[in-house]
Amino acid sequence: MSVDVISLLWRTAPPPRRGPSRGLTIDVVVEAATRLADASGLEPLTMRALAGELGVAPMTLYTYVPGRAELLELLEDAAFLTMDRAGNSGPWRDRVLAVMEDNRTLYRAHPWLTSFEPGRPALGPGTIAKYEHELAAFDDCGLSDVDRDAALTFVLDFVRAAARSEARSSPETDEAWWATAGPALAQVLDPSSYPLASRVGTAAGEAQRSARHPEHAWRFGTARVLDGLAALIDG
Repeated sequence: MSVDVISLLWRTAPPPRRGPSRGLTIDVVVEAATRLADASGLEPLTMRALAGELGVAPMTLYTYVPGRAELLELLEDAAFLTMDRAGNSGPWRDRVLAVMEDNRTLYRAHPWLTSFEPGRPALGPGTIAKYEHELAAFDDCGLSDVDRDAALTFVLDFVRAAARSEARSSPETDEAWWATAGPALAQVLDPSSYPLASRVGTAAGEAQRSARHPEHAWRFGTARVLDGLAALIDG
């Protein structure tokens, strides 16, 4: 990440000195890019497609954003800036669960966010405000600064993985698939050769009407994440 990107993220970069603006600002460009990403994902989001959405020549965009890589960083940070943040009150488990639910809501609104590399966040005001708020969920937990950061990373990694799986599945189509695949598999699967897979898979499939149920996985996973943190915090 360059200094130029930091200045774009924090809106300290000077406005473009040349080129037709047609009333554009960085915020207008980012809002249009977000609409495109929400509609079709990141892959079709090119500078040319964005220029078409804004009704300008592609070269016009480069007077506002150096390129697609910088645009994506602006996009990520802007999404974080719009998050609703629950209050950091109550027991630590309630505070951390609120962080998890807030992030799940964000990923559901913008599924393309799961494509970003978590180890290289956009260091803009949205990202920093999010980090500050979420770290506070671990107040009074007796954690060192390093462990507090690691605990938050652990929580967010789970939410991101769950959101990615949920974005790639559809309960309706998964149920229809299982309705056909389940009986067909039962015809060829020998329970004596695969006793655990047969018993557990059948029980889970019948309960969930699918090989995987995102809501059940979420409830089970959040509880286990909190239980794991409790071993560190309450212990």
